[in-house]
Amino acid sequence: MAWLTLYLLNLLWATAGTSTQPRSSCPVPPAQQPLVNGIQVLMENSVTSSAFPNPSILIAMNLAGPHNLEAQKLLTDKIAAIGTNNLTIGQLALNIMALTSSCRDSGNKVSTLQTQMKNWEPAGPNAEASSFYQPSLAILALCQQNPERTLPIAARFAKALLANASPFNVDTGAVVTLALTCMYNKIPVGSEEGYRTLFGKVLKDTVENISMKIKDNGIIGDIYSTGLAMQALSVSPKQPTKEWNCKKTMDEVLNEIKQGKFHNPMSIAQILPSLKGKTYLDVPHVSCSSDPEVQATLPSYPSPVPTAASNITVIYTINNQLRGVELLFNFTIDVSVKSGSVLLVVLEEAQRKNSTFKFETTMTSWGPIVSSINGITENVNHKTYWQFLSGTTPLIEGVADYIPFDHEHITANFTQY
Repeated sequence: MAWLTLYLLNLLWATAGTSTQPRSSCPVPPAQQPLVNGIQVLMENSVTSSAFPNPSILIAMNLAGPHNLEAQKLLTDKIAAIGTNNLTIGQLALNIMALTSSCRDSGNKVSTLQTQMKNWEPAGPNAEASSFYQPSLAILALCQQNPERTLPIAARFAKALLANASPFNVDTGAVVTLALTCMYNKIPVGSEEGYRTLFGKVLKDTVENISMKIKDNGIIGDIYSTGLAMQALSVSPKQPTKEWNCKKTMDEVLNEIKQGKFHNPMSIAQILPSLKGKTYLDVPHVSCSSDPEVQATLPSYPSPVPTAASNITVIYTINNQLRGVELLFNFTIDVSVKSGSVLLVVLEEAQRKNSTFKFETTMTSWGPIVSSINGITENVNHKTYWQFLSGTTPLIEGVADYIPFDHEHITANFTQY
């Protein structure tokens, strides 16, 4: 999943650009609006003084119009206090966009990001598609600040995308589309026509690839990549050959919300702008209200089913076949937990029963991820991570969100990508 903050455009660029309103209109039916309000309140309630300061949540909150102004101010203040040290370019871009959506000055963050992107180099023609995700966020943030200065950076980025031969990634493709749509719309009069041709070529290729990931039920990629993909397809100046049925996608998303699929705050932040008819291109145009009377809308979102008293058994395997012989292992344990427990509880119970199953987590914007099992730790340089599977199917939810069923076989497999 994905996987943003921007500054107000100066007058010249604002007048030179085209509208950022979605091209494809498929509004939420009034009868379904309580579902949307419900997940927004759920997302806003995740904002506490001790919680991870997630800029994606702040962006979504501001694009939708916050219900909880106290949470909005708390999150804005926490993000404003974060410096630029030790942030990736994607994190820095998101923080800039989050502050812009709150009408806050981002200080030296923009100039720092500009410098970092001037020094950015693609890893090569076979680099993972996901490696373009964070630079895409950076191009998007910088485009909203000063498109003219960003043109040469964006052109180099676009050429690297054209040369890339890795398998397509929906989340990355969606953010690429948003970033280059911003650039395409903000090319100043008198600039080389080559910029428009270049950005148009990448946009056309990217939206064609996104359209190929649209399933029969309207979901794009998977349910958690659909929100960003909806944004991309709704604003791109280049449309795929096959027309996208926005209403079909919206109906399926609303159906997934009814089933309780959107309970992770980050997953809500990814889908909420599309449900409100907004995209990340609208960030500079957010109107920051000083009205203190905004009232929270209580959700008519379905409450979680109370945990049953009965227990279930989950078969849990940890497997490492990647490293030296002395580190290879494949261990399995049966774990009994309360029905309705998330996978993290299964891991904790396995660790309690047998220290061989010890694990460590790292906090991310999507919640905790398992970074180490039995002393074997993920390594970005080695392109390794712990992948969780149900049978042979990779899980798309994290360990704090996925709920195993009785006698399900969950495998944690040390994997190289």
